Amino acid sequence: MAEQTLANRHAVVTGGGKGIGEAISRRLAAMGASVTVIGRTPEPLRALVEELSSEHPQSFFAAPADVTDEALVESAFAAARKALGPIAILINNAGAADSVPLAKMETARWQAMLDVNLTSAFFCTHRALPNMLEAGWGRIVNVASVAGLTGYAYVTAYCAAKHGMIGLTRALAAETAGSGVTVNAVCPGYVDTDLVAQSVERIREKTGRSGDEIKQHIAEQNPMGRMLTPEEVASAVTWLCDPEQAMISGASLPLTGSEVF
Repeated sequence: MAEQTLANRHAVVTGGGKGIGEAISRRLAAMGASVTVIGRTPEPLRALVEELSSEHPQSFFAAPADVTDEALVESAFAAARKALGPIAILINNAGAADSVPLAKMETARWQAMLDVNLTSAFFCTHRALPNMLEAGWGRIVNVASVAGLTGYAYVTAYCAAKHGMIGLTRALAAETAGSGVTVNAVCPGYVDTDLVAQSVERIREKTGRSGDEIKQHIAEQNPMGRMLTPEEVASAVTWLCDPEQAMISGASLPLTGSEVF
C-alpha cells in the first residue's frame, strides 16, 4: 500500500477511465486522495469508481463529460466539487492523436487536435485553479508527450498541441510561483495503450504489415526499445503530486529512457 500522502485531497483526472488516466486514478487513490474521473464514456468511469470504492475508504466520483466542450466542463467540475469538495489536484490527461500529412489536413481535423490536447487543459485548469489558490496548495500535472519536445512527421497538429501544453505549463508555473501551487508536465514516449493500438491498426490497414511487426517498430522508437506502461507514467505523475515536491514547478519531465531530441 502506498503511503497516504494525499489523504483529504480531492484529485480530478481527465481521460480517467482507461489507459494512463485509469492508472493515475488508481495510484492517486492508493495515496489516499479522493478522485473524480472525467471522460466521454460513462461506463468505464462508473466501473472504475465502483472498484475503487470497494478497495479504499475515501470517496470517488464519476463525471462523464467531453472536455472539449466548455459548458460540459463547467458542469462536471461543479458536480465534482459538490460531491468531493474543493479541488486540490488536477491531472490534464485527456488527449488524442491523428496522423495525416499537413498538406492533406482539413481545418476541422487541425482544430479537433488542438481542442482535445490543449484547449481542454485550459478549460479544466480554469475551473480548478481558484480552489488551489484559495487553499494555498495545489498540484497541476499536464500529460504532454515527447512530441511536445521534438517534431514527428505526419502528426503536426498533435505536436503543435503538445508543444502548446508545455508552454502552458511553463507560463502558469511562473504565474503561480510562491502560491503553493505547482504546475508540471510529463512527456512520455510511446505507451502501451489503446491509442497506440489504434495507430497500429491504421498502419496495418494501409501497409498490410503484421500488427506485431508494427508494434515492435513503434516500441523501438523509444530509446529503451520497449513501450512504457501506463503504470510507469502514473508513477511519475503522482510523484509530482506529492506534498514534498513543492520546489518542482514548470518542469517538463521526459519519460523515454533517454533523450530523443
